Order: sequence, then C-alpha cells, then structure tokens
Amino acid sequence: MSTWVVEAQNLHKTFAWTPVLNDISCRIAPAEAVGIFGLNGAGKTTLLRLLATLLKPTAGRLTLFGLDSSELAVRRKIGFLGHESYLYPDLTPEENLTFYGKAYQVPDLKDRIAQQLEYVGLQDWRTMPVRYFSRGMEQRLSLARALLHGPDLLLLDEPDTGLDPRALSTLHATLAQAKDRKKTVMLTSHDFARSRELCTRALILHRGRIAWQSEEALRPGSGQALPSPQEFVELYTACTR
Repeated sequence: MSTWVVEAQNLHKTFAWTPVLNDISCRIAPAEAVGIFGLNGAGKTTLLRLLATLLKPTAGRLTLFGLDSSELAVRRKIGFLGHESYLYPDLTPEENLTFYGKAYQVPDLKDRIAQQLEYVGLQDWRTMPVRYFSRGMEQRLSLARALLHGPDLLLLDEPDTGLDPRALSTLHATLAQAKDRKKTVMLTSHDFARSRELCTRALILHRGRIAWQSEEALRPGSGQALPSPQEFVELYTACTR
C-alpha cells in the first residue's frame, strides 16, 4: 500500500482539444495541508475536480490512497467543496444531508446531521428550502456536506468565497481541526497570507503546469517551511509572468 494520499504522474486534461492541465506530477502525504495558487484559468479547479474523481485524466496516472482514482472505494475517503454547491434547491438542509449521508452510509446519521448543522450555524434554517439561502449559507451547508462522512482527504476550491466573518472563522477552525486529526487537505486560494497559517506546502499553477512547489514532506505530517508572504509574492510574480 502506498504511503502517499495523492500520486499524480504526468497528468494531462484536455477539453475539446484545448489543454487545461499539462504534465502535472506531485505527491501528497497524509496529514499535509497543501495550498494551490495561480491566476484565474491556471487549472486549479480542474486539478481539484480530478482529485475529487469528478473528472478523468486525459492522460497520465492518478492514484489516491494507493488505489486507482477510478475505484469506487476512493470516493468514500474524499470530501469536496467546489464553486457549485451541488445542493438540491427544493430540499431543506436536513433533506440534502440525509440524501448524501445515506449514499455514504453514514452511521448515526440523524445525530451527525444535527451536529454538522449546528457547527456551521444553520440549525435554525434546517427546515427551510435551500433555494431561499444566500450564497454564503449555501457555502456553509456545502461545507457541512463535505465533512458529513468524515473524509480523509478534504478538497476545497476557494472555500472562503461568499463567507461572512463568522463563517470564515468556522472554516478556519475546520481546517485547523483537520490538520490536528491528521487529515489531508488541499485547497485553492488567492490569499497566500491567510492560507499560510494552515498550509504545510504550496503549489503555484500557471497555464496548466506546476510552475513551483515547495518541498515534499519526507515524513508524513512533518511539514515544510513556507516562504514569507513577501517572498511568495515575488515567487508568484516570477512564475506567472
């Protein structure tokens, strides 16, 4: 069994003959928190969707937890928060989470749903159809769904989008808890200074390629020193010219 949560070897992804990811290779160890940075259109979302098994690589090899990414067993280990909520607008938060939880065979589902709704501050809206929610409320419910089955790999695509200060605090507490529990986290962001507090590694994508990445952790959870925010700005500028 591989010691790596993610092993990507020469990944390519093409849409309608347009290359979006080109020759991506990286390895992510258990308990790492990896920030993925880059300009809009750099391929950050596509990479996360590949890791979430929502897309298949056009070429290359992707293994997750030592298994081919096409294996169904892999999906039970992944929690994904994307730009789209993937929520059913005519269902309530309780109904959305119940549908999701039954698909993942979450034990003690009713109690688990109550805990997650309280955690993201939506317990008072548990019976309101999601179509009446603000963007920030949808994001909080999507976070609750991503965490519901206790994933070992948490994939977050610009998770702070649309969140108010209270929700941002909840998100950062979630990431800190995942780190403490030795979960693996990968997130995209445009805010390095904020992400640096929680990340052990960083990648910069540019035009579908990894333009820079910090050193791999040689021991799971060992972490690596990241550049200062000012140093990162200089790196980022040099990589994305």
